[in-house]
Amino acid sequence: MKVTDPSGQTWRVSRRWVPWRRRIRGGVDSVPSGFSLDGDDLLGIALLLVSLIVVPLLAILVLAWVELVLIVVVLPFAVAWRLVRGRHWYVEVRRGFRPWWEVDAGSWSASRERIADVAEQIRRGQTPARTLDVPELEHP
Repeated sequence: MKVTDPSGQTWRVSRRWVPWRRRIRGGVDSVPSGFSLDGDDLLGIALLLVSLIVVPLLAILVLAWVELVLIVVVLPFAVAWRLVRGRHWYVEVRRGFRPWWEVDAGSWSASRERIADVAEQIRRGQTPARTLDVPELEHP
């Protein structure tokens, strides 16, 4: 459910369908080393550009496709398992598309009611405290 708070920020309140939250963010933490950009030759510069641009992009695309395939393969079994075994559903709140908050909401009907309640609170300006993807405190 898409909701807008009084300040105009868009929030999304929904069930989490798979047993995990998506991890692919679209960023690269490190770049390959071993190439220098000292202008010795054009081949070295070309290899550096390929390694800095193309290789990370391909890695991100491959990881995103692997995760998508896993979701497509696991989703029917996860939903069936939850429906048959009465597993609890998680309600999650995303600010835009960034995970913000989640709670174990119980059964399908309980999670539906929880989604409606949380969405109404957000509409009134009572946003839940952030519990997901909170950066760790750095120690000096």
